[in-house]
Amino acid sequence: MAEQIKQQPAFVKISELRPGAFGLNLTVKVVSSKAIMTRGRNGTQGRNMRLAECLVGDETGIVVFTARNDQVDAMKEGSTVILRNAKIDMYKGSMRLAVDKWGRVEVTEAAAFSVKEDNNLSLIEFELITVEE
Repeated sequence: MAEQIKQQPAFVKISELRPGAFGLNLTVKVVSSKAIMTRGRNGTQGRNMRLAECLVGDETGIVVFTARNDQVDAMKEGSTVILRNAKIDMYKGSMRLAVDKWGRVEVTEAAAFSVKEDNNLSLIEFELITVEE
């Protein structure tokens, strides 16, 4: 059996994000974090669902990140996190960064960059246009 060579993950910058992108790896700082929903389930499962909208960014711009459940704990204001296997979700025509069950959110040591807050990619509204030939 041939020895498999592992590839280093390719990290992208916020300014490179586009609608429909997936499999993204980013190192970002958390600018702000706001809990938007905490809901408990009735019944035998007994799990709570927590959602938070966080503004995350790097030296090229910022974007809204939707944190779910355990991810909410990692998204503290001012902390630096690595988002692995992230994707872009579209919500009302704007981009939202998200990490589902196949990805990972890791808190890491503080990054040396300062966040460029005047380039918010979540404020850009996109529209799907069908082209007929």
